[in-house]
Amino acid sequence: MHKTKKVGIQGIPGCFHDIAAHEWFSEEDIETIGFGSFEEMFTALDADREMMAAVAIENTIAGALLQNFEYIRKSGRKVIGECRIRVSHSLCALPGTPIEDIKEVRSHYMALLQCRQFLSLHPHIKKREDFDTAGCARKVAEEQMAGTAAISPAYAARLYGLEVLAEGIEDDNRNFTRFLIIGPEDSPTPEDADKISVAFTVPHEKGALSKVLTILTFYDINLTMLQSMPVVGHEWEYRFYADLTFDDRERCEQALTAVRPLTSDFKILGTYRQYKI
Repeated sequence: MHKTKKVGIQGIPGCFHDIAAHEWFSEEDIETIGFGSFEEMFTALDADREMMAAVAIENTIAGALLQNFEYIRKSGRKVIGECRIRVSHSLCALPGTPIEDIKEVRSHYMALLQCRQFLSLHPHIKKREDFDTAGCARKVAEEQMAGTAAISPAYAARLYGLEVLAEGIEDDNRNFTRFLIIGPEDSPTPEDADKISVAFTVPHEKGALSKVLTILTFYDINLTMLQSMPVVGHEWEYRFYADLTFDDRERCEQALTAVRPLTSDFKILGTYRQYKI
């Protein structure tokens, strides 16, 4: 019998996590399960080992969500894929509302900041920060808030029956968020995998990280992302999170074998196909 996959997201239907989940699982039947925080989501993943998740990991403007790397590492789950969503905002309100009648606009503070140029053209509209973009759209619709607009994805506006008054109102159209798709620990690795996410620590001594990077270069492994977080309880020591791409799977495995003796707590978070635009 066909079974619907459950995919955890941070947020509610219509949010960018929801959009990312449906894009990556576009050919499958899924049910997105919303959570108020990433911590709540990973607690649920620990309780239901079959549930999957879409997790935002970095944004081209705001940078990396470092804590999510740590949640993934500790979860024992496996990164099985990635996708990138362009962050595009729309002004939406109850059907039939002209923009001249809008007195207040609600959204997440970051969305308001990302739409400053558009909002400056409408100084009569008061800006009000709220929890999230899709949630504002749902609130305007459910409470029939005349004279109030929301800045949200156009997908959320249509999902909740609002009219899109203006689309693509963000200042920067090169704003993207990258999401990692998290699956069970026994998820198979695709034959055409060309990307791997790893976590490791190195000794607090001269050249420790440089030695690791030199080996990766020797084996023609491309380092596409490197982030660090302090190791709690070990002052001035750091855990590194890295994304690597490769053309030859065997050489990648040889490179990882070579760097392991130079590191501690080395862990492969997942081997998968990199997202192709």
